[in-house]
Amino acid sequence: MKQVIQSARSGRLAVKDVPAPNPGAGEILVRTRASLISVGTERMVVEFAKKSLAGKAKARPDLVKKVLAKAKTDGLKATFAAVMARLDEPLPLGYSAAGEVVRVGSGLEGQFRPGDRVAIAGAGVANHAEYCIVPRNLAVAVPAGLDDAHAAFATLGAIALHAVRNLDAKLGECVAVIGAGLIGQLAAQLLNSAGVRAMVLDYDQGRLDLARQLGAEAALNLTEGNAESAALEMTHGLGCDGVLIAAATETSEPFETAAVIARDRARICLVGASGTEFPYAEFMKKELSVVVSRSYGPGRYDADYEQRGHTYPPGFVRWTETENLAECLRLMAAGTGTKGAPRLDVGPMISHRFEIADAEDAYELVLGGEEAHLGVVLTYDQAEAGTAETPTITPAARPGGDKCRIGVIGAGQFAGAVLLPELKKLPAAELCTVVANSGASAEHARESFGFARAATDAAAIFDDGDIDAVIVATRHDSHAEYVQRALAAGKPVLVEKPLGLSRAEIETIAAARASSDAFFQVGFNRRFAPLAQKARAWLETHGGPKFMVLRINAGQVPDDSWIQNRQEGGGRILGEACHFVDLARFFAASPIQSVQADAARIDGGAGDDVTATIRFEDGTLATIAYTALGDAAYPKERFEIYAGGNVLGIDNFRSLTITENGATRNSSSHQDKGFAGALQAFVDAVKSGGPAPIDENESIESSLATIAILESLAAGGRIDLGPRAGSGDGS
Repeated sequence: MKQVIQSARSGRLAVKDVPAPNPGAGEILVRTRASLISVGTERMVVEFAKKSLAGKAKARPDLVKKVLAKAKTDGLKATFAAVMARLDEPLPLGYSAAGEVVRVGSGLEGQFRPGDRVAIAGAGVANHAEYCIVPRNLAVAVPAGLDDAHAAFATLGAIALHAVRNLDAKLGECVAVIGAGLIGQLAAQLLNSAGVRAMVLDYDQGRLDLARQLGAEAALNLTEGNAESAALEMTHGLGCDGVLIAAATETSEPFETAAVIARDRARICLVGASGTEFPYAEFMKKELSVVVSRSYGPGRYDADYEQRGHTYPPGFVRWTETENLAECLRLMAAGTGTKGAPRLDVGPMISHRFEIADAEDAYELVLGGEEAHLGVVLTYDQAEAGTAETPTITPAARPGGDKCRIGVIGAGQFAGAVLLPELKKLPAAELCTVVANSGASAEHARESFGFARAATDAAAIFDDGDIDAVIVATRHDSHAEYVQRALAAGKPVLVEKPLGLSRAEIETIAAARASSDAFFQVGFNRRFAPLAQKARAWLETHGGPKFMVLRINAGQVPDDSWIQNRQEGGGRILGEACHFVDLARFFAASPIQSVQADAARIDGGAGDDVTATIRFEDGTLATIAYTALGDAAYPKERFEIYAGGNVLGIDNFRSLTITENGATRNSSSHQDKGFAGALQAFVDAVKSGGPAPIDENESIESSLATIAILESLAAGGRIDLGPRAGSGDGS
């Protein structure tokens, strides 16, 4: 399918052919018929991407601070690689579109049907693409008879409608709209529809004339410099009851204008990307209130609402972003506005139409500024639209040689920054197919790392008999399923941690492994780190029980991150602390006997501050101290192991110290957490036919011990693991 993609690093924009996506649970697949270029917002995004690295840094000093902190702890090499990988991610453009449902994901049967016409919303969702995957709350039905190009305005209409609601203007009041772009035009019509007198201010006379045509009571060209007198004349000397700032400018002129034209105790609503310095004295004397409008309305930026389909009780939240979308469509389709037109008339706002194949020309128009434009719509020739079906893979005859042919599922930030660059370096790894939910991400990974094919359905890997092995780097809730599918297909699989999110998932994987000739490996990369390998070799020469302290200054992850969601990410204990449970198991070289955990009391947040004491069968004791309360500028990981009167320390995988016989020796290097070593071990094991680089019973043991941390926190006591059949101390 065709999709508009921009490079976040270079700013280059192109229409690319990428694999069509497939809907998951709670999602629908929409075949796009029209999408709207939001001139102000998308110009800002595109222009930022076109900036040099120095320009990006100047525009986002907050991100520069984070980069410097990471460089201090992880080193320049790792930080530079992470930053470049993030900038290399494809940036899909668009957030307001309309189309036809072609497939319905599980859980939405009956709510949507193939053939339904819908308006869709959301950055990264309602893309300029022939097909879009849309969660439940970001799609609403299009009324019969409403043109697709008009329905594509629904998202911008919702933005304008929510801003108008924030003003809380009453019948007969006067509101000034500063900025006559798309949002300003829509807001003026909505105010007029609600019986509020709208005065539109702008520098573009053509847009002002359009505002008058669409029902604004007054339109003032700011070049005339008489905004205050015009406002006083229109309001009989009172000033405007409210001011809606919908202008896109780096200056704070809109706030200065608002201070002059507003009445005493008026409300100012900011919905455009404007400078935010306001004249304090004028605002103070009039006791003006400022509210910043949250895009489409309640639900926006709430992952539970937008991505997971949760809703709010209507008695507490009447007008969500979904309801705002639906109301705008209703106003476009019904009612009588100026001269018999719809009450929200977007037709006259469409200045240009381009086919999706010509989208680069559309953006050249938008960015060039040489030709007047307002609503720029992309249309999609349905007769020529790419297929949404995943192409059937016809396995080719396997050539001779000693290559390990690999399929990778997942092309997100971690895969792009860490796994795939290392995998590409391995001479014996042949990169066959990469799969991602987003066709753009899959195609970008194919181009960047040299895969033969890109796809959006994992069956393209599991059903391809010519692929030897699978690497899974998806969100945590899919790991268990993909491991089982790989084992069932007879393909060795390397799955990023965690192996599963529950005991039931782990046991199901164990059962699948018992009936498969293929092996699995968990992405416990730290045991493959050079310094960890040195530490293990030293520990093997010092017998007897050990006492270990593993301290992790993990840093904060937002509460609304998918990682913190119990169903998707499992939380940080399952998702990250498992690394250190496994590392302790590696160092101890003895089966885990029991786990006991406790958590710090917190005032808010996800409760990521935990200590876990792990007892091993040989008497070794390990304490894992995992916290999100620290400063990210402090090194993340520090391990101390006491054995036989000696002490070994590893500092952030950059240095190793051993103190024995009264002397300390130190070795250091660039940070290496073992990713390359883990991948190399996997490829070698696949080529040789096994066994797994990590004893699979040991991986299951570490996974169950991590789950036991949560069980101990819940029960308030020690959790005994008990022996597992076939468990040993191999690694």
